[in-house]
Amino acid sequence: MNVLITGGRGLIGSALTGSLLADGHQVWVLTRRPAMNTGQAGLHLQRWDGRASAGWGSLLERMDVVVNLAGESLSQWPWSAVQKKRFHDSRVQAGQALVEGISAAARKPRLLVQASGINHYGVVGGIADESTPPGNDYLADLTLAWEGATEPVESSGVRRVVVRLAVALAGKGGLLPLMALPVRLFAGGPLAGGKQAVPWVHLEDVVGALRYLMADEIARGPYNLVAPTPTSNAEFYRSLAQALRRPYWLPTPAFLLRLALGEMATLVVDGRFSQPRRLLEAGYSFRYPDLDTALRNLLT
Repeated sequence: MNVLITGGRGLIGSALTGSLLADGHQVWVLTRRPAMNTGQAGLHLQRWDGRASAGWGSLLERMDVVVNLAGESLSQWPWSAVQKKRFHDSRVQAGQALVEGISAAARKPRLLVQASGINHYGVVGGIADESTPPGNDYLADLTLAWEGATEPVESSGVRRVVVRLAVALAGKGGLLPLMALPVRLFAGGPLAGGKQAVPWVHLEDVVGALRYLMADEIARGPYNLVAPTPTSNAEFYRSLAQALRRPYWLPTPAFLLRLALGEMATLVVDGRFSQPRRLLEAGYSFRYPDLDTALRNLLT
């Protein structure tokens, strides 16, 4: 199978690429900084600017699957107007470039997998599944633009799957080392009261679910890629403290987080519980369905 990945040098893209290469697939990664020699059989790096299909669009005629993970990380601080424009443009322009290239391809990929965020559903309401309407806050609006950028490929006959991703937990890289830092420094405790959701998923399940959906010939539409066990902020940090054998005692009030982080504080102060209903109905079995098991695997 030939697979083209945008955002393939990030945490999820790198893990997915490694999984595909291990099974003998050919992977092309679009990147702004291609190496001269990857040293990995089956891996091909192709330069692009993140905005247009010029120079690489012809590759799409050889692809079976396209995975669009492109988008600047929300961990970039502060969330100034300029930074928020980068969040938007890095997602939308990449999607539009893929649509442009696929529309021009004589032979089109059979599937496009589009990344999105679990914050699509906003921060208010009950447990959300794929049938829940989108929220009306900044992050929900960003996911709508992200998903909408590649929607036109469906009119070209290309099947499209949208994965609404929770925070991917990994032993190295991603947000877990940063989230664990206060706990390691003996300052662990609930943030902003601790009742808000912390949507998470083990990196192995991200890759496993992506591979599962890529192989499922009838999969289409949105899928929540979040662990099936809802977890509050208090539960998350209590489990983290237990895994690291540190105390769980120091609560951090919401106003301090908002004062320090500004609008970015919504990532830790707010949060809505969600479930992977469609993924479970499709038959995917999570390797790490509960947080304690996931953290033991990643941290011990």
